Amino acid sequence: MINKELLKEYAQSFGVNLNENALECFDKYAEILVETNKVMNLTAITEPDEIVIKHFTDSLAFLKYVSLGDGASVVDVGTGAGFPGVPLLIANNNIRLTLLDALSKRLSFLETVLESCNLSSELVHARAEDAGHDGKLRETFDFATARAVAPLNVLAEYCLPLVKTGGYFVALKGSEDETESSKNAVSLLGGEIEDIVSYKLPNGDPRSIVIIKKISQTPTQYPRKPKKIASSPIG
Repeated sequence: MINKELLKEYAQSFGVNLNENALECFDKYAEILVETNKVMNLTAITEPDEIVIKHFTDSLAFLKYVSLGDGASVVDVGTGAGFPGVPLLIANNNIRLTLLDALSKRLSFLETVLESCNLSSELVHARAEDAGHDGKLRETFDFATARAVAPLNVLAEYCLPLVKTGGYFVALKGSEDETESSKNAVSLLGGEIEDIVSYKLPNGDPRSIVIIKKISQTPTQYPRKPKKIASSPIG
């Protein structure tokens, strides 16, 4: 399905070494993704080399800039087709991954992927705004991550409530600079922007990773309901 040597090379360019078992998992992942996408809208990217670059390598870049220690708890918020969470788990199966999504069909797809690779992850069927008020999930994770098109201030409201004090929210973004406009929201939610890294994917597409440290508890009223977040984002 995919060119495994190409993926191996691209991953190494971000300091990630993939063994043969991991490469085989990525190959199975791509195959299941493309097949399932014929009956369920998971991705617009279905060409094998594009999957390698825009899904797999894009997700693995996280590991060049953020160290996930063995046993670290990671929640992928609004995981969709599993990015970046599942690639992170394939590359480091010592993390404790939770995949959070509001659509059960996506979680069923991810369960198939995980089973095919003999991997385990907690699958949580919930909206992010509800998960943020769930006592079993709120402020319990070492890391929260999201790869989404939502503005950083909106993502922060969904993700920071899930992170324990001292943990991190890591946002995988395009090239846009939203830092200044998001500082107030991040601070109000208990976070502090620690670093912003800009880089390019192997095809030249610009990307950035925003690393936010959770320095204090999130006020209990957050996250708010989606309509409130959309109509009155924290500015």
